[in-house]
Amino acid sequence: MASRLASRLLPRRPSATICFLRSCRHVRHFSTQLIEGVPRYSKPTRGRFFLPNGSPYQLWSRSFASGNGDLLEAVVPFMGESVTDGTLANFLKSMRYPLNPLSSSCLLLTCCLLQNLVRVEADESIAQIETDKVTIDVASTEAGVIEKFIASEGDTVTPGTKIAVISKSAVPKEAHVPPPEDTSQKETSPPPPAEKDKVESTKVQTINKQEPKLITPPIESSPSEPQLPPKKRERRVPMPRLRKRIANRLKDSQNTFAMLTTFNEVDMTNMMKLRSDYKDKFVEKHGIKLGLMSCFVKAAISALQNQPVVNAVIDGDDIIYRDYIDISVVVGTSKGLVVPVIRDTDRMNFADIEKGINNLAKRANAGALSIDEMAGGTFTISNGGVYGSLISTPIINPPQSAILGMHSTVQRPVVVDGKILARPMMYLALTYDHRLIDGREAVLFLRRIKGVVEDPRRLLLDI
Repeated sequence: MASRLASRLLPRRPSATICFLRSCRHVRHFSTQLIEGVPRYSKPTRGRFFLPNGSPYQLWSRSFASGNGDLLEAVVPFMGESVTDGTLANFLKSMRYPLNPLSSSCLLLTCCLLQNLVRVEADESIAQIETDKVTIDVASTEAGVIEKFIASEGDTVTPGTKIAVISKSAVPKEAHVPPPEDTSQKETSPPPPAEKDKVESTKVQTINKQEPKLITPPIESSPSEPQLPPKKRERRVPMPRLRKRIANRLKDSQNTFAMLTTFNEVDMTNMMKLRSDYKDKFVEKHGIKLGLMSCFVKAAISALQNQPVVNAVIDGDDIIYRDYIDISVVVGTSKGLVVPVIRDTDRMNFADIEKGINNLAKRANAGALSIDEMAGGTFTISNGGVYGSLISTPIINPPQSAILGMHSTVQRPVVVDGKILARPMMYLALTYDHRLIDGREAVLFLRRIKGVVEDPRRLLLDI
């Protein structure tokens, strides 16, 4: 009885198969079956637009990306313990312009399937996330094709946020996409003369609507303030996230610390003679040039060991004295100042310090510094002399307690053994937290640096 009822409800009709030939190299294979009852393929997609309205058949097809792990998602990686979110600065991979498929019997199918396909290789960067300290790349774990972007530029994202969807389906690396203008000219026939004027007028109106217009925001005027005309030679751009972080930290430093700056000058004659005498042998042995920064880092280490309170920090109602010395070095980049850290500098020699500074400077300019490389410093050295600064008052880098400012070396007349001589002189500035460090410790700290730089032999003898 049941079989008879089923045979009446489902009349027997021969199944048919329709295969759509590929008309673009992006489509590797696509086939559909018109069958009765349950489809053969898993997770079918149902469509009705290929058949007449009165047809008893239904169209079943598999989706372009299979459901067996073909799709993967590019997510924001872990950005560091102290970083909770970032800004999606820009996409390194952009979607191409929409395809205009060739006219064929599978026009609708091509329009549905062919999207803006952009190939990405394994470990290739897709987007850049700008945090308060560094710029982090979002990379694809496997090679494939970007199907769509989930986030937009300027969005605030957190670790684990989905950025893009990538299909691992194989796509030719060199896929030429024809310009939309050529194909549209081939497919579109010229309009009749009677309708030509209407079409042209419609095009003109559409173009005028799509043209971007510079809209000047209205100026809110008050009764007491005169209304000023808008200035044409101004441009407004959003502040980068790194610059916002620098501004907030510097302002917090001014609001938190009781900052005071003490100055001194140092005669660079002996230090420059030391570099001149041994620069070739230093490069021959260590493979790197001997610079002034390593000399001042060694001098700062000696001063911090003599005045450990400068290496300390206030934490609430307590003072934390640190028995290690991690020197932060200020590096200027195109995006702003960054302060990478050289770890355990008290255990390094001149060559190790020079290699560490050189490596961090290259990574900073390339935007490849990590969060860990910029956290945990105990004392900062800033060299404004490379830009020609004669004297300045540096601002403390929180949560540290002091910062040393180096400046340009200038020939100045000084009195040496009762004689006026021209010597290469440099001004030094030490800005310190007066809540923790008294003027006595600060002056003795700076005098120690001055003495070691003017007589480098004291570093060897530790006196």
